[in-house]
Amino acid sequence: MKPSAWCALLLLVSAVLCVLGVAVGSTGWSPPWALQGDALAWQIVWDIRAPRCAGAWLAGALLGLGGAVAQGLFRNPLADPYLLGSSSGAALGVALFLALLGVSPASTQWLVRLGLTGAAFAGAVLAVLLTLSLAKGVQHTLRLLLAGVVVGVVLGALSALTMLMVPDIMRAMQAFMLGTTGFLGWGSVMILGPVLVLSALVAWGCSRALDAISLGDAAAVSLGVRLGWVRVLLVGALALSTGAAVAQAGLISFVGLVAPHLVRSRVQTTHGPLLILSALAGGVLLLAADILARWALAPQELPVGVLTAVLGGGYLLWRMHRI
Repeated sequence: MKPSAWCALLLLVSAVLCVLGVAVGSTGWSPPWALQGDALAWQIVWDIRAPRCAGAWLAGALLGLGGAVAQGLFRNPLADPYLLGSSSGAALGVALFLALLGVSPASTQWLVRLGLTGAAFAGAVLAVLLTLSLAKGVQHTLRLLLAGVVVGVVLGALSALTMLMVPDIMRAMQAFMLGTTGFLGWGSVMILGPVLVLSALVAWGCSRALDAISLGDAAAVSLGVRLGWVRVLLVGALALSTGAAVAQAGLISFVGLVAPHLVRSRVQTTHGPLLILSALAGGVLLLAADILARWALAPQELPVGVLTAVLGGGYLLWRMHRI
C-alpha cells in the first residue's frame, strides 16, 4: 500500500476508535446514539469521554511524531522521545510547578493546563540541552545514550526529592508517573492540538534534511543542509512534543518507540510521510490502549502507561525473536 492509503486507513481506524472510546464507561458499553434524551448521560459523554478520547489521540500522536524525529535525527532505530532525558526533565518541571503553586494536574482550568505544559516543556528542553552538552553533540551514539541515561537518573532523583519535600503532591505525581489519560479535558485538547500542528509543521519542514542526515553528516553538509539550525529546530520540536504529551498524560511508555517501527515495517518511504504516519500510528496506539485500560477491569481502570509498557515491550520482544 502507498503512504496515502495507509494515512487514510489510520484516519479511519482513529475515527472508529473515537466512537468506541465515547461508548466505553465505568458501567460498560453505552453507544452515544442510545443516550439521546438522557441529559446527564450525554453530558458525561461530551464533557468526559469525548475530550479524553481526543486528548489521548493527540498525546499519542505527539509521542509518535517525537519518536520518528528522534530516530531520524540521531540515526538510531532505538531512539524514542525519552532518549535524551526529556521525560525526566518534563516530570521534574511538573513536580516543581505543582510544589510551588500547589495546584493539581486534575485541574480543568485552561491556564493551569497551559502552565503545566510550559513547565514540562522547559524541563524537557533543559534536559535535552544538558544531555547534548555532556555527549558533546550527537556524533557518538554510545556517548549520547550514556548521557541520556545519566541525565534521566539525576533528574528522576530530583523529582523524587521534590515529592519527599512536598508530600502533598506525591499522590498526583504517582498517577503522573504511571501515565494516565483520566485528567484530559477540553483544556488539554486546546493545548495538545496546536502543539501537534506546530511540531508537525517544524518536523515536516525539516523532513528533507532528515533524509540527507540519514546518509551521514558529511553527505548532509555536501547537499547543503545547515546541520546546526536543523538540529536546533528538530530538538525544539522533540522537546515541545514530548513536554506537552508528558504534561497532559504523564509518562506513557513505548508509544514513541513502537509507532515508527510499525510504520517502517509496513511502508518504505522518506521521512516526510514517515513523520505523518508515525504521528497517526501513535494516536491510534494510545487511544486503543486507553480504551482497553478502561474496559478490561471496569469499573476499575488500569494506568494506561503500564498497559502500553506491557504491550509495547511484548511487541519489541516478538520482533527481536523474529530477527
